[in-house]
Amino acid sequence: MTQWHLFLAFFRVGIFGYGGGPASIPLVQKEVVDKYKWMDNDEFASILALGNSLPGPIATKMAGYIGYRVSGLIGMVNAVLATILPTIVFMIILLTFLASMSNRPWVQGMTNAVVPVVGVMLAILTYDFLKKAKGGLGWMMTIVLAVSSLLLMEWAGLHPGILIAGLLLYALFGPMDQKQQAQNSEKAKQRGQSS
Repeated sequence: MTQWHLFLAFFRVGIFGYGGGPASIPLVQKEVVDKYKWMDNDEFASILALGNSLPGPIATKMAGYIGYRVSGLIGMVNAVLATILPTIVFMIILLTFLASMSNRPWVQGMTNAVVPVVGVMLAILTYDFLKKAKGGLGWMMTIVLAVSSLLLMEWAGLHPGILIAGLLLYALFGPMDQKQQAQNSEKAKQRGQSS
C-alpha cells in the first residue's frame, strides 16, 4: 500500500506541477507533510534547503529522497518514475499538439493564465518558510537574511546554491548564540551528573 501511496503522491505532483520544479514544491509539501504525514514541516524545509544546494531538478531530487526514506530503494525508483512519467507523456502529446496550434490566441491565453497561479503557490510557500524562520531566528534576523539573500541573488548574481552552502557552513562552524551555548552547557552538566 505504501508503494501505491508513493506513486499517487508523486504522480499528482508530476501532473499538477506545471511550471517546473519550484512550482511543484508546494505540491510535494501538501502530499508529503499534510496528506500522508511522512515528515513534518521542519524536516521538509531542511530537505528542500539541502536539495536546492545540489545540482539537478528539485522535483526529482525531492521524490528520490522522500521515496527512499519512506520505502527504501524501491520507493525511490517508484517516486522518481511517478514524478517524471506525466512529464514524458505530456511532452509527447501536448507539445506536439500545441506546437501545431501555437498561433491561436487561446493557446497563448492558456499559457499566460497559469503564470499567476504558480506565482501564488510560490508566495504561499515563501510565507510558510518565513514563518518557520521567524520561529527560530525572530523577525529581525529573518527579514535581514531574506533581504540580503534577495540582494545577493538578484543584483549581485550569486547562485542560490552558493548562498545556501555558505549559510549552512556558518550555521555549522559560526559562533553559537547565547541560547545555544546555554543549552550545550546544560547538557554537559546533565552528562556530568549522570556519570
